[in-house]
Amino acid sequence: MAEEAVLGYLENNYEIRDSGEFAAERGVDHNEMVNVIKSLHGFRYVDAEDIKRETWVLTDEGNIYANVGSPEVQLMLAIPPEGISRDELQKKLGPTVFKIGCAQAAKNKWLEMGKQLISRKVEHVEDRVKDLLLQIQQGQGIGLDDIKALKARKLIVPQTWKGYSVKKGPSYAPKRKKVVTDLTRDNFQSGEWKELEFKEYNYSAKGQPLEGGHLHPLLKVRCQIKQIFLCMGFEEMPTNNYVESSFWNFDSLFQPQQHPARDSHDTFFLDAPSTTKELPEDYVNRVKQIHESGGYESRGYAYDWKREEANKNLLRTHTTAVSSRMLYQLAQKSFSPKKYFSIDRVFRNEAVDRTHLAEFHQIEGLVCDRGLTLCDLIGVLHDFFSRLGMTKLKFKPAYNPYTEPSMEIFSYHEGFKKWVEVGNSGMFRPEMLRPMGLPEDVQVIAWGLSLERPTMIMYGIDNIRDLFGHKVDLGLIKKNPICRLGIE
Repeated sequence: MAEEAVLGYLENNYEIRDSGEFAAERGVDHNEMVNVIKSLHGFRYVDAEDIKRETWVLTDEGNIYANVGSPEVQLMLAIPPEGISRDELQKKLGPTVFKIGCAQAAKNKWLEMGKQLISRKVEHVEDRVKDLLLQIQQGQGIGLDDIKALKARKLIVPQTWKGYSVKKGPSYAPKRKKVVTDLTRDNFQSGEWKELEFKEYNYSAKGQPLEGGHLHPLLKVRCQIKQIFLCMGFEEMPTNNYVESSFWNFDSLFQPQQHPARDSHDTFFLDAPSTTKELPEDYVNRVKQIHESGGYESRGYAYDWKREEANKNLLRTHTTAVSSRMLYQLAQKSFSPKKYFSIDRVFRNEAVDRTHLAEFHQIEGLVCDRGLTLCDLIGVLHDFFSRLGMTKLKFKPAYNPYTEPSMEIFSYHEGFKKWVEVGNSGMFRPEMLRPMGLPEDVQVIAWGLSLERPTMIMYGIDNIRDLFGHKVDLGLIKKNPICRLGIE
């Protein structure tokens, strides 16, 4: 109906000056008229130009007063001829209407505010505010001073009205031609194809967005770090076992059985299966000996080592448990130097906050060779972190049960303008390596860091729960930029 009205009117007239007035005269909704004009303009049946007008519309408060009257008139109607106390009047009207009504009625000099009673000064009042609001509601114009007064009381707000003026376009016709988009077999058989008019192709139009998969920021950074390790000649360790025995997770790393990390407050232990059934017995005995009595110039821990503690199954607390397995396997063969790395998930019984989760990812690298020193560790760390774009490094002495010496790694963050801890490192102790069977001149240097921390820094995320876990915003995953580290 709207399309026929527009094309029919322009057949005998030069212009539709105002689409709003045109729609109102023909009883058509203006939004429908706008949609039709846009469509006709797109196919060049008409040329349309924007029209904008500032109009005024009632606020929610204004709509209420247009229905029930202004607060000042409500207040006047609630005052009996003999007057009324302030408390009673407030109960009748409510606090808001009473407060506004008193202020406006006093301004209009309608009230006598006595110490005991509120009484009228005038008998009859005109609700000019309600009348003005009704005029605006009906689309009628009002004076500039009245608009200022209503606006000051926040009863009206401005609204931009948008419409069109319309003229004939270069492809104008009294009726829209039906164009086809597909050429069918029937068109050929009937010969209809000779008379058909086809819709033009828009080669610059964009297609529907593809709902493809999106890589998580953690996966992107993980891929980049994995590539760094491979470029440095490292082999990836198998990390597919989330469940480990306490022996591989703690005991083989020379971590005492009374260590706080082995408490249920820090570690997730399994109910079923609660214990492991297979451990290399000869190696277990050597580990027991080093814990109880020491060896290799170590005094050990001097306590009764318990096999039942070593058998307990748990969710691994670090991927160093995998490193201990790999080094033990390496010791069972004729020795050859190795460089290993792993990037996978670990679990700790932590209180969840903006910087901690109960599960996260650990990045670990180690080099096993003869004659390695602390200088080799520092050199490898500089090489590794420089490929991550972290060229300013500092090292601080630290303590780990299975490394000596141990160092915390700090990098200067240009964005934060301060030194940030980025990892931990050290040289595996002889108490860990010799029971495995590795030669006495073989040393292992190793380091580790979390995957989440560098990812948060690179993507400007300050809450780990926005990066990993069930509260992650999927919009972040779809819109995050590609992360490119400085791989060399």
